[in-house]
Amino acid sequence: MDIQIDMISQEHMREMTTMEKIRFILDEVQKGKIVILESGLSPDEEAKLIETTMLEIATGDFTGIEIESYPPSHEKSGVLGKIFKKTPRSRLTIIGPANKMKTIKKDHKLISAIIMSKADE
Repeated sequence: MDIQIDMISQEHMREMTTMEKIRFILDEVQKGKIVILESGLSPDEEAKLIETTMLEIATGDFTGIEIESYPPSHEKSGVLGKIFKKTPRSRLTIIGPANKMKTIKKDHKLISAIIMSKADE
């Protein structure tokens, strides 16, 4: 079985509200796809994604998600961002079905994951 990986641009995600992003991500992951977000999600958006996922697990046969993000780069946060407490976004986020994607290693420079096909399970 083939596994589809969708790489979503920052521009595409910027056009959506938080709930539209959450629904888009969950719909794609429920189809068995791995979603890679170029600009990641804000901490609030990640929390809402996890909350919505837990609700869907409780009400159906959805197995859940595996989510990994590079932490935000603090080197580039400017003075104005700190003054206005701009919420940093993660630099890249990978989201996939929990039964198909397992993270092996993660640090600030590397995310290593295994993506399993049905035959591997």
